[in-house]
Amino acid sequence: MKDLIVSGIKPTSVPHIGNYIGSLKQWVELQGSHKSLIFIADLHAITVPQDPTELRQHIIDITATYLAVGLDPKHCTLFIQSEVPEHAELGWILGCIAKLGEMERMTQFKDKTKKEGTERAGLGLFSYPALMAADILLYDAAAVPVGEDQVQHLELTRVLARRFNDRFGETFVIPQPIVQKMGARIMSLQDPTSKMSKSDPNPNACISLLDDADTMRKKIMRAVTDSDGGVTYDPETKPAIANLLTIFHHMTGKPITEIEKTFKNKGYGDFKKALADAVVDHLSPITTKILAHREDPSEVLRVLNEGREEARAMASKKMRVVRERVGLGRA
Repeated sequence: MKDLIVSGIKPTSVPHIGNYIGSLKQWVELQGSHKSLIFIADLHAITVPQDPTELRQHIIDITATYLAVGLDPKHCTLFIQSEVPEHAELGWILGCIAKLGEMERMTQFKDKTKKEGTERAGLGLFSYPALMAADILLYDAAAVPVGEDQVQHLELTRVLARRFNDRFGETFVIPQPIVQKMGARIMSLQDPTSKMSKSDPNPNACISLLDDADTMRKKIMRAVTDSDGGVTYDPETKPAIANLLTIFHHMTGKPITEIEKTFKNKGYGDFKKALADAVVDHLSPITTKILAHREDPSEVLRVLNEGREEARAMASKKMRVVRERVGLGRA
């Protein structure tokens, strides 16, 4: 039996190239060797205010993206998190055994509350690592593909799983992280010290999977470079070029050393033109498929309906065990 992996993306907008390289592309590669459950994390999305109409459209868009990049419902289960209520139920139970100090140490909570302070933050934003743990433990996932910024949350998941097992008996598998060696963290095209984000106020900082070819080219050509010349991979002294080289590697499959050799005696302009071509060639077919699913979402809805039933069957079986171990319900 194949090891099972679980992961998901919040439906706050169509993913960008950083999400694609850091998560989606990796999931597609893993679906052949692992049983995969990939969900749309709408419960996580509402930890901050969302427009209900836009949220529902984003759910369709994310599923359309999953299919467009190559996630195959024959090899993986795609579903909406909120349509499997056991996620929220287990999230509450795990929240009851989590420690306040553990939650306070989560760096993402600190980052997201820098502007307005913790007193104005919602309880869901504070406690969502417990729900994230439930997303994983509910299905006995052996491994979780994570970006560098999610490693801390997975470690908390492992802590909660061990604590539950110690207190109530062996119940949960302790998951292992799968961290991509190169590309786990794609940086902004305008500030290579900051992670690429769809909420960046600078529209040139991020390439959306819905950008047209001309827009993709312009954003690559406007990407910042480093002060000294030379297309060489050195994240410490040349973070901007290292970031662009990482993108080039993932768009073409070529080793970094081969790309460096190709542009050894050429300038940044030639390098960025070639990179722009590579990005357009790789992403444009994906964009076309997303738009087609948007135009006719019938396949998206069919896949989500099937995925919901598959996920519910697995989740309900696990929760019967959890409730019995904890002592919930009548004997």
